[in-house]
Amino acid sequence: MTNPELLQLLRREVIPAIGCTEPIAVALCVARAKELLGCEPDEITVYLSKNVYKNALAVGIPNTGMTGLPIAIALGATVGKSAYLLEVLRDATPESVAYAKDYMLRVPAQIHINYEAPSILYIHAEVRKGEQTAQATIMDEHTHFVTSPISLSEASLSPASNSEASHSPQGLNLRRVYDFATSVNTSELAFLLEGAQMNTAAAETSFAEQYGHGLGRLLRANTLTATPEMKKLFGNTLFTKIISYTCGACDARMSGAMVQVMSNSGSGNQGISCSIPVYLYAKENNCNEERTLRALALSNLTVIYIKQSLGRLSALCGCVVAATGSAAGITYLMGGNYEEITYAIKNMIANISGMICDGAKPGCALKVTSGVATAIFSAYLAMQHSYADSTEGIVEDDIDRTIRNLTRIGHDGMKVTDDLILDIMTHKQ
Repeated sequence: MTNPELLQLLRREVIPAIGCTEPIAVALCVARAKELLGCEPDEITVYLSKNVYKNALAVGIPNTGMTGLPIAIALGATVGKSAYLLEVLRDATPESVAYAKDYMLRVPAQIHINYEAPSILYIHAEVRKGEQTAQATIMDEHTHFVTSPISLSEASLSPASNSEASHSPQGLNLRRVYDFATSVNTSELAFLLEGAQMNTAAAETSFAEQYGHGLGRLLRANTLTATPEMKKLFGNTLFTKIISYTCGACDARMSGAMVQVMSNSGSGNQGISCSIPVYLYAKENNCNEERTLRALALSNLTVIYIKQSLGRLSALCGCVVAATGSAAGITYLMGGNYEEITYAIKNMIANISGMICDGAKPGCALKVTSGVATAIFSAYLAMQHSYADSTEGIVEDDIDRTIRNLTRIGHDGMKVTDDLILDIMTHKQ
């Protein structure tokens, strides 16, 4: 791929989002259907692929104090604007949220899992007002509306697959990612720095209040009101700061704070995890803007590259991929070249490749913490030329084959795991 193609890919995959992208994408689909209907519906039915349902089940919806799909659907049908894409609920106010909560009780949505959906990421909304009906379908990507919606009968005949792979950019490998990041005109990358700053601001929101499990706030409080025991355990280090900011942003976002984040490949948590660690490392080590931008490009594009073969949604936790991007970016900031970056990625894949995704929720911050901590360890080991080699597990000498081994496990090998996770989540006692 050429530099212009890669830049276009970055711009398409790194975009602002408010709220967890799965329930927000459902709200987006309902908002589009409502707009086609021309009025607020009095019946709403949505059909979701199991992975979308899994990620929308328990996550906080911005500014509502509630979790899950019913309120997201109600907001999409009342205040949502599809032109805003992943910021579809941007105009939500306390008044409109109160109205949506009442609407949700008056017009309860019918929510169905489509186990035979034609894509891992599939959302179909049907709305009705009297005799008038309208429908909208999102497939493959969180903002990709299908021009001719696939009917339920057609969907049931189509094999479930990650069909986004059919239109993913071809010919991308880690070498091209590295060459692009180290040669592109950095004046084209300003949006990546803005995104990293946006995500850092989201983290600072979480330090003021209790969100989720509050791990980011706990670690950050270490420098402000920490007890002697906390200081001894955590210390006031860049390592602690990186972890606290990264999981703090996740704390706020997963708990429904009305914060804007820069996403990557349709995931806010991935955008957070591949940008904040790189940005803070660069800032604390006085790296100039050019080097910071190249490191952010390397991190973000590494994530995009891995997600091409893994898919938007899977049983493999996205923070594994995002933290792998951070490991590459931090290694570059440490002075590493392509060789050291491949070492860092091998260290990541040898370590946390089995982390499961059991839906979006406040506990994602704990997984983000594990991923980011591993990224920092992996980068430092790589700079010492200490890395997992082809005698170890799924690692091979060739870095692209190693990455593909990871994504084969996540995309193909964990399908049964994905089904079991959903079964457990939907049959809790």
